[in-house]
Amino acid sequence: MSLLAPPARAAAGAGAASAQARALLRISVCTASSSPHRHGSDQPAPLPAKSRWRPDLTENIYTAANGLTVSRILMTPVIGYLIVQQSFVSACSLLAIAALTDLLDGYLARNFDQKTVLGSVLDPAADKILMTTLTVSLCQAGLLPLALAVLIIGRDVGLVLGTAYYRYISLQPPRTLQRYFDPSMPTAEVHPPLISKLNTLLQLALMGASLAMPVIGLASHPLLMALQ
Repeated sequence: MSLLAPPARAAAGAGAASAQARALLRISVCTASSSPHRHGSDQPAPLPAKSRWRPDLTENIYTAANGLTVSRILMTPVIGYLIVQQSFVSACSLLAIAALTDLLDGYLARNFDQKTVLGSVLDPAADKILMTTLTVSLCQAGLLPLALAVLIIGRDVGLVLGTAYYRYISLQPPRTLQRYFDPSMPTAEVHPPLISKLNTLLQLALMGASLAMPVIGLASHPLLMALQ
């Protein structure tokens, strides 16, 4: 018995060491599988769901249609200045170019897949800015009655305030100033009703006629009086 005891103790010690090694291996495997870097130390851990950037919350606003709309907005103060300075020929020419951009941006948006939520807001906003500028400048030049100018501007101011409020309530949380004024953050599209489009068309016809009549010497024409 004394001769077999040492080999038995050695075997028992080897078995315990093997069991301990297997336990350590299992622990290391479990630790590696639960680690966020289990696919390699050079791969970062995935971001939490709330922190991931969602590309569906933004849109490409750099389109030719939006560029034409912005150019119409930039032309508007120049048109107003020319009217106040009574440079009616130059003002009519620039107004015709602005009207052409209004037709062209809509054509590009519909036929070349350039529709954006920003464009659906920016296009009517450009029309309102142009309308307000024409109303004020024509009234200043004595080509538009004051009462009619006040009525047109009051309506447009109400529409702008309503659009601004609708932009706020349709913005996805969190509603911050930075996100509110970020044009790449789309909200709800703006689709003016038919009656609003007809009203805008009639107003533009009135502004165009009021501006063109002095050029052709018909500032007191009955047609212009009827439009006013």
